[in-house]
Amino acid sequence: MTANATTIRPLAEADHADWRRLFTLYLQFYETSVSERVYEVTWERLLSGRANEFRGLVAERDGKVIGLTHYLFHRHCWRVENVCYLQDLYVDDSARGTGAGRALIEAVYAAADEAGCPSVYWLTQDFNTTARRLYDRIGHLTPFIRYQR
Repeated sequence: MTANATTIRPLAEADHADWRRLFTLYLQFYETSVSERVYEVTWERLLSGRANEFRGLVAERDGKVIGLTHYLFHRHCWRVENVCYLQDLYVDDSARGTGAGRALIEAVYAAADEAGCPSVYWLTQDFNTTARRLYDRIGHLTPFIRYQR
C-alpha cells in the first residue's frame, strides 16, 4: 500500500534494528521502558505468523523505515466476528505530517477488513494532541474510560 510516497508493508526479520529504534522512541514518548526480555518476546510474537498473535507493519519512505504499528485480532463477547486492537503506532519525528500515520492506520483497517473484523480500536493518552488530530479525522472518539490494575 502506498500513500504520499510512503510504502506500508509487513514487518520483516531484516527490520529488527529499525523496529527496535522506533519502538524504543515510542516507549520513551510515553515515558516508559521495557526489559530486554519484553523486546525479545515482542519481536518473536510479531514475526511468528501465528493466528491470534500480534502482527506488525512498517512505513517506509525513500528506503528508510519511518514508522510502525502493532495490531491484534481477538474475540469479542458482543460480536461473532473478531475485532482488531491497534496497540502501538509510531512515526519518527522527521516523518510526522507526511501521511505515514494515516497510511499505517488505513493499512490496519485494510487488514481488519480482509480478516472479516468489522471493528478496529485503539487507545491514546489525552495529552497526545498531535496524534489525536489525526485520530479525530480517521476514527470516532468513544465515551469509554479505561481502568487498569
